[in-house]
Amino acid sequence: MDTTVITGSSGKAGRSVVRHFIDHGYKVLGVDRVRPERSDAPTLLADLTNPHEAWEAIKGARYVVHLANIPAPGIYAESRTLLENLSMNAAVFRAAADAGVERVSWASSETTLGLPFDTPPRFAPIDETHYPYPESSYALSKVLTETMAEQYARTTGIPFMAFRLSNVMEPHDYAAFPSYWGDAGLRRWNLWGYIDARDAAQAFRLGLETQVGGAEAFIIAAEDTVMNRPSAELLAEVFPKVPLARPVDGFETLLLIDKARRMLGYRPEHTWRSELGQSI
Repeated sequence: MDTTVITGSSGKAGRSVVRHFIDHGYKVLGVDRVRPERSDAPTLLADLTNPHEAWEAIKGARYVVHLANIPAPGIYAESRTLLENLSMNAAVFRAAADAGVERVSWASSETTLGLPFDTPPRFAPIDETHYPYPESSYALSKVLTETMAEQYARTTGIPFMAFRLSNVMEPHDYAAFPSYWGDAGLRRWNLWGYIDARDAAQAFRLGLETQVGGAEAFIIAAEDTVMNRPSAELLAEVFPKVPLARPVDGFETLLLIDKARRMLGYRPEHTWRSELGQSI
């Protein structure tokens, strides 16, 4: 009963989550369709759209961190993305409920907030109230899963913490950031947001360690944007009709993380600026 099952453990966020949890003393079982090249945790190969395999993966666990899904729109046909993600999430949540795990942290998405903002946001910086605005079957799968989590939390008493992750980056990805700076439109689709995979891992751990109950959803992003220009200036250039809900300081993220700070104690520790040798 001391095991934390991490689904999607071979993925971009999953690799960092596994390392982070092990570094913080957790006993981890990774679950994925493919085995990672390297991992400090054992990995069980399973198709989590199959309820029986989901149960086999989760039975006996204390916690579940659920990351496995088709990770973005445009990879597969819209119908497959919606049906496969919902099937997977339903199977994992049902298995977690039947196993009586203590808590579930799982990966929702910033896309639930209206990305890629072909229709401009209603206000900025945006927070959790800018929801739901799914513009793809991928985003819809996350919106519907948040509703699913609310019902499981209500009927089982198990807390389900949803993390609306911004665009996940590993340190080697930061080398590409200067290529965005000449055209503010290149990264307009998510208000120039990102999240370091190591800080995403922190959020999932805090979702298990804090005493927040029920079903909650949190925007998880870095403190800054991918750009080297002030955030208010970017907004005025690309979305001139979008009102500022409050003043924005310097390079501050336009995907507000105030709720995660307040309720979870989330504090991003990583930024591209230190990785590339630039000050905030």
